Parts: sequence; structure tokens; C-alpha cells
Amino acid sequence: MKIEDQICNAAAHAVKELYGQDVPEKMLQIQQTKSNFEGNLTLVVFPLLRISHKKPEDTAREIGEALVKNCPAIADYNVVKGFLNLTIAPSAWIKLLNDIYADPNYGKTAPAKDAPLYMVEYSSPNTNKPLHLGHVRNNLLGWALSQILAATGKKVIKTNIVNDRGIHICKSMIAWKKWFNGETPESTGKKGDHLIGDCYVAFEQHYKAQWEPLKSQYMAEGMDEEKAEEKAKNEAPLIQEAHHLLVRWENNDPEVRALWKKLNSWVYAGFDQTYKALGVSFDKIYYESNTYIEGKRKVLEGLKKGLFYRKEDNSVWCDLTQEGLDQKLLLRKDGTSVYMTQDIGTAEMRFHDYPIDKMIYVVGNEQNYHFQVLSIILDKLGFKWGKDLVHFSYGMVNLPNGRMKSREGTVVDADELISEMIRQARQTSDELGKFKDMTEEEKSEIARIVGLGALKYFILKVDARKDMLFNPAESIDFNGNTGPFIQYTYARIRSIMRKSAELNLKIPAQLPDDMPLNEKEIQLIQKMNDFTATVQEAGNNYNPAVIANYTYELTKDFNQFYHDYSILNAENESEKITRLVLAGNVAKVIKNAMDLLGIEVPERM
Repeated sequence: MKIEDQICNAAAHAVKELYGQDVPEKMLQIQQTKSNFEGNLTLVVFPLLRISHKKPEDTAREIGEALVKNCPAIADYNVVKGFLNLTIAPSAWIKLLNDIYADPNYGKTAPAKDAPLYMVEYSSPNTNKPLHLGHVRNNLLGWALSQILAATGKKVIKTNIVNDRGIHICKSMIAWKKWFNGETPESTGKKGDHLIGDCYVAFEQHYKAQWEPLKSQYMAEGMDEEKAEEKAKNEAPLIQEAHHLLVRWENNDPEVRALWKKLNSWVYAGFDQTYKALGVSFDKIYYESNTYIEGKRKVLEGLKKGLFYRKEDNSVWCDLTQEGLDQKLLLRKDGTSVYMTQDIGTAEMRFHDYPIDKMIYVVGNEQNYHFQVLSIILDKLGFKWGKDLVHFSYGMVNLPNGRMKSREGTVVDADELISEMIRQARQTSDELGKFKDMTEEEKSEIARIVGLGALKYFILKVDARKDMLFNPAESIDFNGNTGPFIQYTYARIRSIMRKSAELNLKIPAQLPDDMPLNEKEIQLIQKMNDFTATVQEAGNNYNPAVIANYTYELTKDFNQFYHDYSILNAENESEKITRLVLAGNVAKVIKNAMDLLGIEVPERM
């Protein structure tokens, strides 16, 4: 049992004995003692005064005496106004260390049979372009959140919805037919997603060349700029051709469908390579080309029930004015679907496939309004989790030189970013002399682990709700709050453990209760004790950054300990063994924490 739980149980018993009342659990507040006071943990007494009907100092003193007498974990206490500062007995710290030592999955809670099922949707790419830096943040957040939720005892299904149909796909199809002369991934040596991305950029360039002169013409005729641009974009021949192609696609035109399947297959192969490089995967992938059909059926079903309405131009809408919102288009006048239609259909298919208790959408904050509307519509349609769906809304990720724009082809490509991070990790490690006595294969593998670790950690340490500036060079630093700093500390500990094996040091499976501990050793145990609560906090608040920054703090504490105290050259055998057990468990917690973030840690660096 955790020390905090032991104290809460003992404090509840003490209050019952002293004042004759049971204590509600929420009244027992345990926190770490402030560094300028003596003690390890503090019981906040103020909430208990309504039971004791005594002064804060008197209440704290009476409870403190009872705890020292009846709780073996408590060695001493002191009172500062309404705060009862408790000094934990050395044997309790050893017991806690032994408990951590005995659990290889420390910090993680296995799901019970009746655990709630959480579905996490992330990635959600379009098949008209390769994955970019924004997708990287999305995938890393989705994967980490899924891992963390599973570690808190939830059942988790990781899912992806691929936007494989729509006007943007038709644009790439038209461009490939008009200007790419039958090029394939094989003939060009390009990944399929990159080739189709080039098609999309080409369409936008030719399209712009059409609508810009029309806009100038309409403005010359007296139309204001905004209306002139809208009219020009709608009347340009290329966009009309794309809309016509979309209607043919939805009508199952065999020629259009065959081309669509061919181009998409190239893109899927490219996506798979990127996902593998990032270390992310999915339990179930849905495709908009299937879900939009179900979405149209659900919309028409809602129309019959009076939940939606049809305008004179044949389009279907949902009136959300009573909810303080506007009217939302669900089906266009030509019967084609929109993103909302697809999301409704995807929800229907998922609800049929899994007994979902909580649905979490990992999507950027530019879609906040969309998910506010989706939640209301799903609730109207009777989805039990619709009203409580979670939009895990994250901020944009930018580079020092500005924002990304996919239609101009100025995005930061995910594959190029991954390659550059690995290249920088290799270069930095070479310059710092960290690759001594390693084979080329080992160097390449460590560069991959460090480069990707730097990328993932730099992104995940930032609160997801905030916009962030990604600086590749800063992320590779082996000092400070970075992935390589944490990875290097783990590798250092593993090196110490290997040397201890070479010295034939016998490390017992459990430490004796009377092993002496110094203040720094106790601080490390107390920090490791926080890991389980940190995982729970990260899961409850959907915040992987909590795990990242906890891991940095633990790593920093260990490095300070390592600076102050020798491990293999400790003064006596008992200190040596205690510190080896401490170090080994710090490494385990680092590894378990980084695993939740999808970050590998190397055995040597």
C-alpha cells in the first residue's frame, strides 16, 4: 500500500478515535512537505476542524501523536499552524522501494474485465497529400494518450479515419490525368503519398491561374473584392470539373472509381511507411468512402424524424439556433456529403463495432466548432456517448520560419523531418564522442532512437492545448529538458548495472528493512512513488505533457544524486547495493514513462 494511503487510513482511524466521527475521504488531503519545512508529507488539517471543533494547532498535534503511536510508517511530526508535517520512517521508504522493485510494470494498472472502453481517434489523414509536421504532433499525441489511458486501467481501441474521398481527392485525380503523364511511384522513385501530393499542389497552381484573371475581371465590372474572388473560384473550369468528378464518384462511375483506387493505394503504402517510422499503429481503420454512405443514411433518417430540415435547393440542414449556434449543412444540394456527414456515419459504424463508453477525437483546435456541433447532432441521433464525446483539441505546431500551407506545397514533410532528426542525432553524437567502440549498425540504430526520441519528447512535453514552436536543433540537445538528456541518463544507469554484473555484485530481490538511507536517496524514492499518481493525472486530464515533465524531473534528481554520491565506489557494501537498487528502479521508471510517450530508450549511448 502506498505511504499516502497508509497515512489516510491511519488519519481516518485517529479522527474517529479522537472525535467520534467518520471522515469523508475528500477531507484527507496529503501533499508533499514544502522544502523549507522538516518532513516528507503533510496532512492539511483545516478541513478537519469542523469535526474536531478545536484550534488548528491542537487538532494537528493530537492527530500527529496518534499517527506516531499507531502508524509504523510515521517516525515523527511537527505542526505549522494547520499543517501536520510528517517524517516517514526509513523502513517505510525501504518497503516502498521494494514494492517498486518487485513490479516490472510499475506505474501501470491492468484493465479489469468490466473496465470502460475508450476509443481514441487520431491521424485522420487526407489521401491527397503526405503526412506533415502537424500530422506528426497529432499521431504522437494520439498514440501517447492511448498508451496512458491503457496504463490507467482503461480498455483502449486506437482508431484512424482516412479521408479518402471528396473534392480534394478529385483535384489530385484531375491533376494526375492532365499533367503527370502516367507517372507512378515506381517510375519516379517517389513514395506514393508524395507523388499524389505533388498532383494536389499542381491542381491548385493551375486553378489559381484560372480564377485570378476572373477575379480581376469581376472587380473591373464593379464587384467588391471578396465577392469577386468567391465568384471566380466557383466559376473556374477546373473546380467545376472537380465537382463533376465528385458526383461521378458518388454515382459509382467505374472509370472514376478505378483511378481513385489506384491512386489511393499508392498513398496508403506511403502512409504505412511513415507510421512505421513514427512507431504508431491502429487497431481499426475506417475509410470515409464507406462511412459517408452510413452518414447519409443517418441524416435522411434524422430528416424523417424531424431532427433536420430540407431547404428549397434540396440541401439538408440541422438548425442549432436553440443551442446558441447556427445552421449546419449536412447534405449539399446535389446530394453529396460534407465532413459532418462522414463523422456521423463513422460514429454509427463505430457504435455498431464496439461498446464504446468514451469517444476521444484527437484533432487540432481549428476544428473546435465542428466537434461542438458533432456532439449535439450525435446526441440528437441517440448516441449514448455523443453528448460526452471528448475533443482532444491541440494547438498548431510551427517552425522558426513560420506556418505551413499544404496547398502551396510549403509543408514540413513528415518523412523529411524524421530523416533530418536522425541525421542531426548522428552528427551531434559524433561531435560529442558518444559513438566510441560501436559498429556502424549500432551507430545507425542509436541515431534513429535518439533522433526520434528528440522529436517526440520535444512535441509531447508541451501542453497539447498550446501552439508550439518546434526547433529541431534545440530538441537534440543532450542537456536540459530534452529527450536525449533523459535517454542518456537511462543509458548511463544501464552502463552502471552492466559494470556491477562484471564485478559480480549480488543484488538481492528485496532490500532489508534496516538499510540506511540518506536524504537524497529518500527524495528519489519519493519521486518514484509519485509516478503512479502522475500517470493517473495524465489520463484524467488527457495530458501527456505531465508524464514528459515528470520524467525530466526524475532524471534531473537522479543526475544530482549521481553527482553527489558514488554508486559503485560507495563506502560500504550495503550502500553500494542500496544505490544499485535505487538506480535500477529509476531506470525502470524512466523506461516505463518514456514507453507511455512512445519513446525508446537505448541501452548504451
